[in-house]
Amino acid sequence: MKRFLIVVLPAMLLLTACGRQIVQPPIDETEWLRRERGIVVASDFNCSVFVVETARGFSVLRMWGGSAPFTGQVLYGNFSQWGVNTFYNRSGGYLMNADVRDYWLSYWQAMDEMQWSCGGQWLQHKPAGDSTLAPLPTN
Repeated sequence: MKRFLIVVLPAMLLLTACGRQIVQPPIDETEWLRRERGIVVASDFNCSVFVVETARGFSVLRMWGGSAPFTGQVLYGNFSQWGVNTFYNRSGGYLMNADVRDYWLSYWQAMDEMQWSCGGQWLQHKPAGDSTLAPLPTN
């Protein structure tokens, strides 16, 4: 019994003192701020597709692992190239991967593509100043 306590007690103390810490590499903001800037204008918890407004129009993106960013968050990256790209979420302070589905769209083209991708089960954000959410009309 003494031997058991002598071996197990220090081992338990050693294992309980250890902790797991996730260390992420530092993000070089100067590199990311040179890229294209976008603001998330439409996002939904039930769908991984979201819409970003850029200087060239609207882009439709699908999250590649993780959850979609919140409406109003500022992103930096290449929104004008199809495929999976890495983006910097400056509002959240982290890097994320997303698949650019389409780009240089008008507002309504982007909303239509998001509705089609999400199965028509999301709330639509009204453009230009009216920040209230309204459900899509059902036919």
